[in-house]
Amino acid sequence: MEKVEITWHDHHVSRADREKLNGHGGGVIWFTGLSGSGKSTVANAVDGKLNAMGIHTFLLDGDNVRHGLNASPEILEKKYPPHLAKRFGLGFGAEDRSENIRRIGEVSNLFCQAGVLVLTAFVSPYRLDRLQVRRIVEGSGSSGDFIEVYVDTPLDVCEQRDPKGLYKKARAGLLKGMTGIDDPYENPVNPEVHLQGGDFTVAKLADQVIAHLRRVGKIPAE
Repeated sequence: MEKVEITWHDHHVSRADREKLNGHGGGVIWFTGLSGSGKSTVANAVDGKLNAMGIHTFLLDGDNVRHGLNASPEILEKKYPPHLAKRFGLGFGAEDRSENIRRIGEVSNLFCQAGVLVLTAFVSPYRLDRLQVRRIVEGSGSSGDFIEVYVDTPLDVCEQRDPKGLYKKARAGLLKGMTGIDDPYENPVNPEVHLQGGDFTVAKLADQVIAHLRRVGKIPAE
């Protein structure tokens, strides 16, 4: 096996310099929950509120990332040879879903180190995968940089919403590996923010996240 020679290079501009310029802290706000739980909707609402406050943010959404950085082999085959598309493309099996989250964790950490608040909205059903992202982020910064937001919405409510028609397909046997149906979702044990997705409006849920960011000092107090 070829030996890999890589060296870490320190930057002249530190994270503290970037955060001072931005006027707030960097961090990763990780929204997790079932499909249809409202995590993307709430994340978008939080993003909008933060932007209106002058906070530097970026939102990474599960479906959007699957169109590019973590595209499937079928999508990549439109631009690359089949062997490369198969090698680098990601499906929806357990291993590929784990790699999907790992890549997002690394990208999120780059934003965090740049002093940006990055919001992510992914089902991310496995505790170990979310823990690994926490280790990536907090290993490069501090213990408060990873903020897990659990959008806790009952399965029956998610199925009633079914914005993408995925539950209907899963119940009909047309879709395999659907989280919550024939694939598990492992609830966060101790999330920083626990949102009851079926009980409050999107605006109120977003306000709960904003309030937490103020409490932990990621954004200025009112």
